[in-house]
Amino acid sequence: MRYPALSSSFYQKNRANFAKQMKSKGLAVFTSNDIYPSSADGTLPFKQHSDIFYLTGVDQEETMLVLFPEAYNPAHREMLFVRETNEHIAIWEGAKLSKAQATERTGIASIYWSQDFEKILHTVIGEAACLYLNSNEHSRASIEVETREMRLSKHVRTKYPQHAVERSAPIMHALRAVKDKEEIDQIQRAIDLTNQGLRRVMGMLKPGVMEYQIEAEFAHEFLSNGSRGFAYTPIVASGRNACVLHYIENDHACADGDVILLDVGAEYGGYNADMTRCLPVSGKFTQRQKDVYNAVLRVMKGATAFLKPGVMLAEYHSAVGEMMTKELVDLKLISADEVKNQNPAWPAYKKYFMHGTSHFLGLDVHDVGNWNKPIEVGNVFTVEPGIYILEENLGIRLENNIVITENGNRDLFANFPLEVEEIEALMAGQQ
Repeated sequence: MRYPALSSSFYQKNRANFAKQMKSKGLAVFTSNDIYPSSADGTLPFKQHSDIFYLTGVDQEETMLVLFPEAYNPAHREMLFVRETNEHIAIWEGAKLSKAQATERTGIASIYWSQDFEKILHTVIGEAACLYLNSNEHSRASIEVETREMRLSKHVRTKYPQHAVERSAPIMHALRAVKDKEEIDQIQRAIDLTNQGLRRVMGMLKPGVMEYQIEAEFAHEFLSNGSRGFAYTPIVASGRNACVLHYIENDHACADGDVILLDVGAEYGGYNADMTRCLPVSGKFTQRQKDVYNAVLRVMKGATAFLKPGVMLAEYHSAVGEMMTKELVDLKLISADEVKNQNPAWPAYKKYFMHGTSHFLGLDVHDVGNWNKPIEVGNVFTVEPGIYILEENLGIRLENNIVITENGNRDLFANFPLEVEEIEALMAGQQ
């Protein structure tokens, strides 16, 4: 195992918290992700479903969890189904969890093999008054394939049509949005690896370096320190490429005088970092680049200060828009008249700052959470304002990850270089 697992008590607590939200005689079913095919006999790397990982810590395929808190038989109140290992699997793929190992990892006493799921579910489901089925209800999800979760939901609904169905997703969104200390520590490990990668890149960045070579430096740092790699497809965008919000080709040479935008994060133990930094390819910002950079930095600091318990995210994003509007007027990118006559549905600042400022972060990079309730202690957000000036081949975005505390918030990137002077000094000292 590449990383230390979180404690079994953490997963026990998560399951107990879910059970508290269930209706009387409710039975919940969760399943792992598929291993997705690519072409020929190839497959993509396995990525566990975040919900079953949150509830069990099991990171392997063909895993199912049944929660039935009011089952008559105590052995049926928590049941985990895992893929049975054998000598053939052990030789060709590596051994899977034994029943004893699964209990140690999860704190679940009743462990069964996956092939027994149908039989055992049928044995207990008659006691249940309703079924909790899971689905991907992320507001930005766009799913074009039938997932294992979809197949299971369809199968259970068809086989047991007289049972009322409840949604697990709203409960999971509320639980996962509030991070435990163990989770925050895991996110911090991912962030620390990202910091190490950034400092490595600062030592090799110069005109003529290819964007993909920078990507490789991050990958080396992440993989050599126990990460499975990038939390998401990295954006390594020099010059004009930085104005393409989701540029991922990473195939251009870095030119003298350009600024390179690095939107990169490490994964660690299933949790994710999400960082953006902008570096001068030649080691020094021009005055114009400094002015734009510092404008973004001021908005970032102002936005961070605004993130605190009780604030509504809609109110927060509106306040950030006002901060950005002032900076863009001062940079002479928009005029006071444009602001006065702007369309409220698409304010003038959106010409140069088109995206949102923050999203939830955790087991998923764009993690689940309720956007229509006040910010809570334990929420983790990105803060990522940007200014993109296509006509100047300049895109600046800065991004840190913030955990909400009772007294405001804590920046998990506190030890990262961020000020212009820090960046230039580090690059001068390392090149």
